Amino acid sequence: MTEDSIEVKNEYDIISARGFGRGIASRLGFGVVDQCRITTAISELARNAVVHGKGGTVTIKTIQNEKKGIEIICKDDGPGIEDIELALKGGYSTVGGLGIGLSGTRRLMDEFHITSGPGKGTTVTIRKWLN
Repeated sequence: MTEDSIEVKNEYDIISARGFGRGIASRLGFGVVDQCRITTAISELARNAVVHGKGGTVTIKTIQNEKKGIEIICKDDGPGIEDIELALKGGYSTVGGLGIGLSGTRRLMDEFHITSGPGKGTTVTIRKWLN
C-alpha cells in the first residue's frame, strides 16, 4: 500500500494534488476516463478545502482487499458544514459557485463518505475501484 499526503493551500497545490493522484491512478492501471474522474474529484475536494476550509490536506492511498483501488481523503479544519444533506444537493453553494463539487464528486466515485459539523472541519473519503 502506498500513501502520501499533500498540503493544499492555494491553486498551485490543487494542481499538484491532481497530478499526483493521476500518476497513482495510472500506475494502478486505471484507464484514461477513470483517471479523469479521479483527478476531477481530487480537484473538487481540494478546492473546497482551500475555499471553505482555508487549506487542508489531500491523502492518496493505494488500497487492496479482494480488489485494488485508490482512496483519497481530503481533510480541512475549517468551519465545517452545518447541513451535510443540503450541501450534497446539486446546485447548493455558499460562495456563489455552481454547487456541484460534493454532489459531482459523489457521482464520479464508487464510494463517498463525509464527516463534518460546525466548528469541526470536514473530512471527505472517496474510493475508486479497478474493474
